[in-house]
Amino acid sequence: MEIFDELNLDKSLLQTLKGLKIVKPTLIQAQAIPHILAGEDVIGESATGSGKTLACGCGIIDKVVSKKGLQALVLAPTRELAEQVKDSLIKFSSYKHFNIVPIYGGVSLEPQIHNLRYADVVVATPGRLLDHLERRTVNLSHVKLLILDEADRMLDMGFIVDVEKIIKLCPKDRQTLFFSATISTEIKKLANHYMKSPVSVSAVKLVDPSKLEQVFYDVNKKAKLSLLLHLLKNENSGLVMVFCNTRRITDLVVKNLEINKVNVIAIHGGLSQNKRMKTIKQFNRSTVCVLVCTDIAARGLHIDNVSHVYNYDIPKDAKDYIHRIGRTARAGEKGKVINLLCEFDYENLSRIQTEYRAITIKKLELPEIKKVMMIRDDYNRARGNNSFARKNSFSRKRRPDWV
Repeated sequence: MEIFDELNLDKSLLQTLKGLKIVKPTLIQAQAIPHILAGEDVIGESATGSGKTLACGCGIIDKVVSKKGLQALVLAPTRELAEQVKDSLIKFSSYKHFNIVPIYGGVSLEPQIHNLRYADVVVATPGRLLDHLERRTVNLSHVKLLILDEADRMLDMGFIVDVEKIIKLCPKDRQTLFFSATISTEIKKLANHYMKSPVSVSAVKLVDPSKLEQVFYDVNKKAKLSLLLHLLKNENSGLVMVFCNTRRITDLVVKNLEINKVNVIAIHGGLSQNKRMKTIKQFNRSTVCVLVCTDIAARGLHIDNVSHVYNYDIPKDAKDYIHRIGRTARAGEKGKVINLLCEFDYENLSRIQTEYRAITIKKLELPEIKKVMMIRDDYNRARGNNSFARKNSFSRKRRPDWV
């Protein structure tokens, strides 16, 4: 007998899992599913990629009846995660033929309005769902199951007011599930207000120091790009993620890697939804092996087989550093984190080492770096409010410098 058989899952779901060759539950699934199927409210603490969507899916499959209106609502912080959750739920509930509708901004309202009329399950970002609620194009009065996925990130992104408005519009007689990578004080307060005697389950795994190597180079800011290019060309790596703190720096890094013939793609909040989804698919398929990104890609998204994580900028929030490095050394594989420090990063690194004392980051000597062609960031050199200079600071017509 397979272990999933012991969790009293829906027979159709068991069939689906066997077809997908998923036979053993993850730690969060084994802990959460019995409580979910028992109808209890659950707070689950677990990292991205740990199997939370399947745990939630068990509750949806158990409670939702096809063509009986909107009965399950999943809130997610980003468009990418909403799409990802929707795809997973469709896959897990294939025998049930649920109408699962994703709702998020950046795309037309009209198709969503049409699809909502027939929805059994909605996966939504808070802002766009509120737009529909104000237009009265969605009805939450029959919701049996409310799920907050990546709850801590929704709060970090400032969605707390929106989330509370949505929760209050759902029936009080419902089951509520909160899943989060970390359970903060704010999440506990939210749970105390809106959940009924919630059961807490945790499957948090700390970084295994034997699998993850963390190093840093102390480098002049002007030499960061040259060092990054040198390392990308000389490190024996597979899929690589390069994290930056802002969209602007992300674009700068991408343009400089491109002119130096690195096959690279970018993802950040300034790109269209279609572009972001295409980028994730390209990277997951290893079509492109270097992804330069902001923290939008640090968590929530399903990205496997990352061998190296580069922090081109050190994040201000220590938790963001933990989420970034959690992208590598997964599923028992080894990984490497390389931090590029200049004088502007010292304070942020100090904050990380203070909050996470178990983390050891080894300093490496700078290698010899050849001069390479680089486009400089002219934005900081634009005077006053010269909007033309700002808009054209990455113009391809400018001659690159050699640094």
